[in-house]
Amino acid sequence: MEPIRILHSRTVVMAATNIDTDQIIPARFLTTTTKEGLGAQLFADWRYDAAGTPKPDFILNQPASQGCQVLVAGRNIGCGSSREHAPWALVDYGFRAVVSTEIADIFRNNSLKNGLLPIIVDAATHQWLVANPGAEVTVDLQHCELGLPDGRKVLFPVEAFARFCLLNGTDEMGYLLKQGTAIAAYEASHGQQRSRTTA
Repeated sequence: MEPIRILHSRTVVMAATNIDTDQIIPARFLTTTTKEGLGAQLFADWRYDAAGTPKPDFILNQPASQGCQVLVAGRNIGCGSSREHAPWALVDYGFRAVVSTEIADIFRNNSLKNGLLPIIVDAATHQWLVANPGAEVTVDLQHCELGLPDGRKVLFPVEAFARFCLLNGTDEMGYLLKQGTAIAAYEASHGQQRSRTTA
């Protein structure tokens, strides 16, 4: 997992409310157990016509969206089913952060565990971002700040352990595996204490 520290990116705006996980990655693509390649199916039902041809009016098919790492979405993005494939698809496409006024809890937690930073902002900031698609923003996870082109810095909340993992490009399992020496030392010490107690 690539670490997130500071991102400089233009935004892609999809201001619809209640963008659910079946819209992010339709159920027919959930048979895979790998993350690679899911970006091609991101928003598939909105992005392609029945013949699989990209719809030119859809935002992700427009040249201005290419290379953008920050998605600005409407309220309650990620509602619906708990599929982990939704953040997988967003990250595989190239997004590293999603900004909204409200992000569904399970989707938010899945995102944090899979290298996608969910950023909740106030209504006024969100309204400005929606009104200014393609704005150059800075996401500073070290200070939990979203920087806007006019110099404003908007603080956003991130749970401490999730922030640590994102900053270091690791997941929960990777973190635990790196604690092997400390865990072994604790187990050895704990075992000795228990032996003395029961002797």
